[in-house]
Amino acid sequence: MNLRPVVEAHGVRLRPFRAQDSADVVDGCADPLTQRFVSNLPRPYTETDARWWIDIGAPAAWTGGGTAYAVADPATDRLLGAVGLNNPVPARGQLEIGYWMRPAARGRGLAAAATRALSEHAFDAGAARLDLLTEPENGPSQRVALAAGFRYEGLRRSAGASRDGGRHDLLAWVRVAGDPPGPVARLLPDLPGGVLTDEVVALRPLAPDDAALMYLLHSRPEVVANQAPPVPPTREAMERRCRLAQSGWLTGEIARLLITDVASGEPVGSCGLSYTDVAAGEASVGYALLPDWRGRGYATRAVRLLAGWAFGPAGIARLSAGTVPDNTASHRVLERVGFRREAVQRGRLPGLAGARLDDLTFALLPADLR
Repeated sequence: MNLRPVVEAHGVRLRPFRAQDSADVVDGCADPLTQRFVSNLPRPYTETDARWWIDIGAPAAWTGGGTAYAVADPATDRLLGAVGLNNPVPARGQLEIGYWMRPAARGRGLAAAATRALSEHAFDAGAARLDLLTEPENGPSQRVALAAGFRYEGLRRSAGASRDGGRHDLLAWVRVAGDPPGPVARLLPDLPGGVLTDEVVALRPLAPDDAALMYLLHSRPEVVANQAPPVPPTREAMERRCRLAQSGWLTGEIARLLITDVASGEPVGSCGLSYTDVAAGEASVGYALLPDWRGRGYATRAVRLLAGWAFGPAGIARLSAGTVPDNTASHRVLERVGFRREAVQRGRLPGLAGARLDDLTFALLPADLR
């Protein structure tokens, strides 16, 4: 590929690194967030490391068939971050794209702008496919991928190397020549204003700090008894669920939410929505409440809010909910929202010791929502 040394597009300038960039390279690469997600950076990152990158590392990326651009402000030419191509597979026209941004440059759409600028230039120069790999817990980087036109392709098992010599999974985001420009439409959009509320209850996305509460809630015997299989979760599993909640939302797998009481701000429980059939526009819902908040209509309010978002911004056409046949309290919640009983699927769910559980299913259409 014949890539230009300087590219200006989408409000950023991509240019070679310069000696005067060294302090800003240290600012970006020594930052804890960059260190966390870019495993091959020296730790601690010093001025010597920055000078090596500028003089040796970046030029070597070009001679190896990739690129290493400084991302600069077009008005001042000051370094904002870096973006580059690596791991070329010429026979496939395939490369990987990566980036980092200085702390002061984050949250302004500059990483997405730089990624778009380099992607479009690479396609103009003959590339056929660009891969962007992110850590499963790196939600901000996944947002960059989506904003830059990359689509989620799947999980790559053990594709990443950890500092301790271990391996970990990476998420693959891909853009190919001919893909439409602009951000990728998501299956599960963000909540309007980041929250759903009816002024009595509020729903917000689950976060890593919710792990202790989620473990407490989902370890309760009555909650465990109404899930399949009825096995209590481990603390580690709940911590992982909360760490990956943003990723599950961005990839379109599942929207996990915390239910809170508006008046007190206290947590009430949790709920979630996941696609069961994307092509048919069908998703399923689930929910659980802490004991002190049951019997007060909070579950009904939460499910009603979730259904309104599903049928509205998310564009879902049909919602389903599966319950064990004797969970009458949950049945009443669903019926108050407008769900209708549809069928008992015998032995559909796994139980304990090889047993099977029946699944009583309910369904809701937009016109049914009360």
